[in-house]
Amino acid sequence: MTDKKAIADHDLIRQLADLLTETGLTEIEIERDDTRVRVVRSTGMAPPQTPATAASPTPPVDRHEEKPSETGVHPGTVHSPMVGTAYRAPEPGAAPFVNVGDTIAEGETLLIVEAMKTMNQIPAPHAGRIVEILVEDGQPVEYDEPLMIIE
Repeated sequence: MTDKKAIADHDLIRQLADLLTETGLTEIEIERDDTRVRVVRSTGMAPPQTPATAASPTPPVDRHEEKPSETGVHPGTVHSPMVGTAYRAPEPGAAPFVNVGDTIAEGETLLIVEAMKTMNQIPAPHAGRIVEILVEDGQPVEYDEPLMIIE
């Protein structure tokens, strides 16, 4: 019986690794019954240095010079509610749900985030005008990543 469980876990690990590659994520964890599996993909970057081992201090960043869309703090920013792939149109070749300059109503579909083969419509949290779209069609997105700005 342990062999069957090991094979099932092996298959699960392969599925999770494929999901990491497909979505561009670097880490995923799942828990089923009494089994927990965590898969981490190396990004090829060196691990962050601690302040004691850093060669030189990082210069401070002046946040006032950045546009609101760069910081994601604009009050009209719509954030991704999940990890997945953002699609601006209902299907390939179709017109996008919204474009910069469009006036939209609350609840109107802004884009779709595909997560684990499920298409999730992302509705406008309030009415307004689309002033900036921060994602490309087919771009992987992380949880809470800024998607667009509505004013």
